This record gives sequence, structure tokens and C-alpha cells, in this order.
Amino acid sequence: MACAASRRRACRPIAGRPPPSDTHKSPLRRARNHGSYRARYPPHLHHEAIPVKQVEVAVIGTGWCGGIRSETLSRSALVDKLHICEIRPERLAEVKALTKPATATLDYQDIIKNPNISVVYICTTPEQTHFPIARDCLKGGKHVLLEKPIALELWEADELITLARRGGLKFTIGYSQRFNPKFAYAKKKITDGTLGKVVSVMVSRHLSRSLGKKIASRVKLSPVVMESTHDLDFVFWLLEPAKPVRVYSQGSYGYMQPVNGSYDCMWSIVTMDNGMVVTIGGGWNLPPSYPNFCTTWVEITGTEGALILDDTHRDAWLNTVAEGTRFPMSTMPGEQVDHVFAGQMGPETIHFLESCMLDRPVMVTPESARTVMQTYLAADLSAARGEPIDLPLSNEAIAGISEMTAARR
Repeated sequence: MACAASRRRACRPIAGRPPPSDTHKSPLRRARNHGSYRARYPPHLHHEAIPVKQVEVAVIGTGWCGGIRSETLSRSALVDKLHICEIRPERLAEVKALTKPATATLDYQDIIKNPNISVVYICTTPEQTHFPIARDCLKGGKHVLLEKPIALELWEADELITLARRGGLKFTIGYSQRFNPKFAYAKKKITDGTLGKVVSVMVSRHLSRSLGKKIASRVKLSPVVMESTHDLDFVFWLLEPAKPVRVYSQGSYGYMQPVNGSYDCMWSIVTMDNGMVVTIGGGWNLPPSYPNFCTTWVEITGTEGALILDDTHRDAWLNTVAEGTRFPMSTMPGEQVDHVFAGQMGPETIHFLESCMLDRPVMVTPESARTVMQTYLAADLSAARGEPIDLPLSNEAIAGISEMTAARR
């Protein structure tokens, strides 16, 4: 009797909680087929269950960003098998030990030849490798996330976009700042009309000198191409459907000039087709003693309000005898912190995988990445000529950019 009474008590609903039902179970239930799940949602959301099959994915280039994406994918229940590729044997062995992939190779052609791999993340450096590897993956029928920049030449970007369209493939660029909760909040407040008509946006982003030198040493590209590109992307996203029509940019030389001939910082004013003004500053010369890797400040003004975003990473302070003050978790892509990911790249990695598996739109279209590319190329040309450059780029401007690029090489 006592046992029966205990069972009856265990079945009673707890006060304030709804009784157990199918709608309160986990949205994923293991399907009969090996390696797949069947999504379950409340009736008011979906009338039918959505089958989701695990997929095999690959990461080509397992350096900083590729290592982050590899670790994120190795932790995901959506991934059946992970494959990695890296040209440095010692780094390949390191990431292999961390992620336990199904295969690890030095040749990216092994990834393309594997018919079971459907999704590929391309995280290679130097940036000159982006186009040929992305082209080969798209020709091989793979869905592709490519780290920025989309390409070094506009015709290369156009070819990649065409290949993805013809193949019916998902293709996106790794502009992870759209996954920053602060910038997502800005998008929401602009979209819902809280700020009224947006009048201006200002972004100031600066990297530490050590990180800037690491980036600048591998490629002769300016800070507007390598850093402000992220800000151009998320600001154009905030202001959709407005389009950029004019760019005026100036740069200032300093520490980086002997490293790769680049400016230390660049400031660009972009005029949108509806009259809004966007001002974006980017640099990579913060002194070695500066306590973080990346600091960003954003100001958005509108007719009905203003929004100030502090992304300087001063919310966590670490002070040690050995290193003094540091602001941890202050890199742009973020980092894995035990069981959680602190930053944007982890969620971005999974979002693209879900977009491929569920046939959802990607967050960053390659067409929008091409618009960003055209804008920062115009900014480089503007700084070199000391005059505004109109968008879309004219044939004369494209020729000028080609001459400027050839001179750098």
C-alpha cells in the first residue's frame, strides 16, 4: 500500500506546473533510422514532424578560426562525422587529438572526393587560397561557408556566386558579427521602429598591435579590407534595404607601414541611397600593453531615439601578477569556455549547418558579401586618390583598383 501511495504521489502534478504531455518533451526524438532525429514541436507550431538526418561535415584549414569551427562541430549532435584538413602536420595532429575526426588529411582534394561530405567550412590562409578552394568545393557539390573575404577580385566573387546558384548550393561568408547579440538587438530596434528613421551609424573598431601584425604579415591588405569589412557587413544588414552609393576614405600610417605597407587605421564615410550616413573606423595598432584583443564602440542615431553599443569587452577583468590586467574573451570570433561558447563564431557555425540541413536561408548571402567587397575596394581607392568613389564601381574605378592592387604586389 505504501508503495502504491508513493507512486500516486509521484504522478501528481507539481503546483504551478502543467501536467506532462507530448508538447513538453524534448523537440528531438531519435528516429528508427540510424543517425537521424525526428523533430517534435507543439501542434500550433507545426502540423508534421520534421525529419533531421545527421550529416558529414569538413573543415579545410584548422588554424585559429578553423580550429574554433572544428571544435564546435565536434560537439554537435547534428554531425555524424567530422573531417578536417590542414597543410601543417603538427597543427593537424593537434586538432585531430582535440576533435577526434573521422579523417584528417593534408590535401583538401580528399575532402572534395568524399561523396559523403555535404557541408564544408573553408578557413584557410592566406586569403589568396579562398577562391580556388571554394570554387573546387562548389564544383564538387558541397555547401560552403567561406571565411571573409569572399575573394580578392570581383570576378572571382561573381564566379563563386554563379557556381552556387547553378548547383542549388548554400554558400555564405563568415561575417560572424551578425551573431553578436548586441548587434542583433540593434537590428531589432531599427526594424521595429523604436529608433524611428535612422540618420547615422558610427562604428569604431581597433585591434591590438600583436593581432594586427599577425594578420598584416600574411597578406598585403588594408584594415578596411581585413577589419572594417565586418562592420560594413553588419551595418549594411542593419540598414537594409538601403544600399551604399558613395565612399570617401582616409588612412594614417604608423606602426604597420614597415610590416606590410598598410595604414595603421582607416576611416570611411559611406553614403546610403536614402541619405543615411555611415562612418566606420578600423585599425590594428593598439599598444602591446592594451588589455584586450579587440575593442568596438557603436553609435546609432535616429529621429525617435539613439542606441549606443559598448563592445569593448570591459565587462570581465582579469588581473594577475604575471600579466597585469587583461580583458578575457575579447577576440572577435570568441572562444570555447568549457561547456559554453563565448562569442559569435560558435553559433554562426551551427546556424549554417542548420540552414543546409533544413533548407533555410543563410544569414549572410554571397551577394551581400559582394556589396561589402565592392565598398571596401572603393574605400581603398578613395584613400589612395583622396576623393570620393561612387558605387556601384565604374569600369574606370575597377581599372584603378586593379592598378593599385598590382602595385602592392
